[in-house]
Amino acid sequence: MVEATPVVWLDGKESTSQPFLRLAETDNVAVALRTLKEGEAFELPASDVAPSQSLTIRARIMKGHKVALQAIGTGQRVRKYAQLIGLASQDIAAGDHVHSHNLSFTLNDATNQRQTDRQSTLINSTDTFQGYRRADGRVGTRNFIAVISSVNCSATVANRIAAAFDDQALSAFGNVDGVAAFTHGTGCGMDSAGEGFQNLQRVLAGYARHPNVGGVLLVGLGCETSQIAGTLEAHKLASGPLLRTMNIQTTGGHVKTIERGVELINSMIEEVNAIERESCPASDLTLALQCGGSDAWSGITANPALGYAADLLVQQGGTAVLAETPEIYGAEHLLTQRAASDDVADALMSRIEWWQDYVARNDGSLDNNPSPGNKLGGLTTILEKSLGAVAKGGTTSLNGVYRYAEQVDRKGFVFMDSPGYDPASVTGQIACGCNLVSFTTGRGSTFGSKPAPCIKIATNTDMYRQLEDDMDINAGTIVSDGDSVAAVGTRIYQQLLKVASGTPTLSETHGLGDHEFVPWQIGATM
Repeated sequence: MVEATPVVWLDGKESTSQPFLRLAETDNVAVALRTLKEGEAFELPASDVAPSQSLTIRARIMKGHKVALQAIGTGQRVRKYAQLIGLASQDIAAGDHVHSHNLSFTLNDATNQRQTDRQSTLINSTDTFQGYRRADGRVGTRNFIAVISSVNCSATVANRIAAAFDDQALSAFGNVDGVAAFTHGTGCGMDSAGEGFQNLQRVLAGYARHPNVGGVLLVGLGCETSQIAGTLEAHKLASGPLLRTMNIQTTGGHVKTIERGVELINSMIEEVNAIERESCPASDLTLALQCGGSDAWSGITANPALGYAADLLVQQGGTAVLAETPEIYGAEHLLTQRAASDDVADALMSRIEWWQDYVARNDGSLDNNPSPGNKLGGLTTILEKSLGAVAKGGTTSLNGVYRYAEQVDRKGFVFMDSPGYDPASVTGQIACGCNLVSFTTGRGSTFGSKPAPCIKIATNTDMYRQLEDDMDINAGTIVSDGDSVAAVGTRIYQQLLKVASGTPTLSETHGLGDHEFVPWQIGATM
């Protein structure tokens, strides 16, 4: 007879001696903290919702995957985080592995009604960082010169201009973080009145006015749909010594345009270099909240810890921007309940409805979102993934909802509509004004961005050790070492201030960010 191991429920607290973790008392599944072997037996203590019972593992269950704590009949609700994550697609016995083979997606029936009793606690900003204050009052955490192509046809020229300013060429300009080319694969053959065109224009304008950019060169072909003059006019940008424009067709071809582009960068580089870091309040920070390559630990460790850091920033008067609309699907009620007004709640729901229509038009489903890597890491349905993803937003009120790449003009916690595809989502967040990017990952996404530095946060210690050269912070210690969410969240927040002051992230040391500029394309290519 197999001797049963007694289990002490910790309900969200972690212990390395525990075989699995129940995240809420009403949950009927738990997360394996180690690989569970078939035949292992456990004695579960009584709770307010269930008597004491014996539990025998009926099949091997990988670390991070779900184990059924009780029998769940076909069609019954499966609960994690005290929330619905799906329905049993077949009878599930206590001790079974719960995953794609026996858990199906269903629409969430939770209420989206706003709760008016949750508001942000704002204190005077006492925390500071060393930033670059611009003439318009905004503050940068980096000081780049941006070469931006209006269309794919000018991408090569933009890249060649930026390439002329390598480390040796910039050695005399210590306050310039680099000359970066932002090129893309669109800009023509598109409907000039369509959503895709508007997305692109907001992105180009957002990077041109970004606080981490001290000088700008916009490069076009000349005949494209995405006309530079139209972008400047629509977004109230004025050309001048630090914002120059040129077209290949009127400049005389590729060679002459590259030569002229280098001249224009040289004409502005000394002025850009002249600006120096100064003490700025934390309220000048706008943080992108992002996750990619998620796993079962994302919603237990890194995302709640990042949410804690976001709360600290918001309390200082700063701004935190959540995105990836398909990855809040099924958990949107946790955001609408926190909305600062009915209008904000309605705006979020309208974006959810847009996405439902968008995927239907393209013969897709929002529940297709969990990737093979997500599922290997223990996530099964989009409901489960979204519940963990929303934790990045902390606990303060939701103060605004923005279209993709729209300029964020409210402080506090806000939401920006975007796809779940990380490069496109981060591009929109940077364009909307984020001067820092925080990125949690469980499977090991090695993403990096420019001109906003990207801080990588590992959800589990195993992956952190495997990819230590790419991960800035290990939030996996919440499980492996028993650290609290608050302790890791505070560590993330302190690292954000250091990076904002100039400490390089690991993705910056690797030179990432030159190929991660991906405006969200919508609509027909004509």
